[in-house]
Amino acid sequence: MPHPTLLRRLVDEYEALLARTAPGEVHGRRDVRAQDLAYTLCVSTGTRDVGHALERARQMLAASLDEAPARRTAAAV
Repeated sequence: MPHPTLLRRLVDEYEALLARTAPGEVHGRRDVRAQDLAYTLCVSTGTRDVGHALERARQMLAASLDEAPARRTAAAV
């Protein structure tokens, strides 16, 4: 599983790029970066579609939040 901080950064950057780009609009460097982020999200989540990658990333991030209190409690013992 990728580190939650990295995964959060990938999701946030990808979604920010999409928000700034209208459907079908071409922005050169922005498109290349969006493709790079989509690929990295897919590889990081073990998926082949960026939509599935975003869904899986959100699940992984939620799971990491659920596990964080358990790790802190175990470390305190």
